[in-house]
Amino acid sequence: MSLALTDRLAWVVIALFVGSVVLAGRREAVARYVSVAAWASFAVFWGLLIDHFAFVQASPIEGVLSALAVPGCLYAAYLAYNGRNGMATLQKAIAVMGIVYLPFLTVRYLHVVGVHAIVAHVDWILHTLGYDPEIITYNIPNDSFLMVTPEQRYVTTVLLACTGVGSMAVVTGLIAAVDAPLRRRAIAFGVAIPIIYALNVLRVAFIALSNGEQWFAGPFFQALIRPVFGVDQYMVSYIVADRIIAQSLSLVVLVAITLGLVRVLPELAGFLEDLLEVATGNEYDLQGLTETQTE
Repeated sequence: MSLALTDRLAWVVIALFVGSVVLAGRREAVARYVSVAAWASFAVFWGLLIDHFAFVQASPIEGVLSALAVPGCLYAAYLAYNGRNGMATLQKAIAVMGIVYLPFLTVRYLHVVGVHAIVAHVDWILHTLGYDPEIITYNIPNDSFLMVTPEQRYVTTVLLACTGVGSMAVVTGLIAAVDAPLRRRAIAFGVAIPIIYALNVLRVAFIALSNGEQWFAGPFFQALIRPVFGVDQYMVSYIVADRIIAQSLSLVVLVAITLGLVRVLPELAGFLEDLLEVATGNEYDLQGLTETQTE
């Protein structure tokens, strides 16, 4: 499966979500069918990526999340078809997320700027800690850290996914979608985005050091990882650091930041209600719970 296909499909998906937002309140009947098409296309998008994440990228977390997203999007399409008005906030959030993220994915200049920025800050951290990695750019637009030991040359490639722009796009979409005063949204944005970027720099530094120093290359991890992922012995430390530890912590941090944003933007509870309904099939009243606790 070519990523070029999913990249093009992503633009179609986001265009449909934007269309559903624009048409809402103007031509409701048309908006409903555009919403259904958006969610159905989103399901196809995630379905096409399951193989890439699970096997090409050897990322079980992303593979499982992609697989779960398919029925979730189809259920959202069902809700949209039945006129579930509460989906509007969720659709607006996804539209904004796509508008923020897709240019970095498809415009080479933005891709390079994002990668080079993260590489520069990670390089500073590594030198501050007393390491002297070499930065190589043979695979432009991506950069790589080359950590040299007496036994092996370990390369950690920094891709667009390493920049944190995906998480920043998610948070930006959440903040933009809620109906809240501009000042509070600006505060939420100004606090959340720097935190995400800083934590992402630390994440990439951890992965580069774990791979370069082979922190997780012992017999236990060799026996655990190699049969499952089918990688050679020198990739085990990278798999443990990135695919297991870093990706798991990234999900925890993103959830924690989202919950923290609810304190600044209580209106965000409405979005979480829609998201939980899509995920579980049940309706929730987080706004009522927040108001009760406040009282």
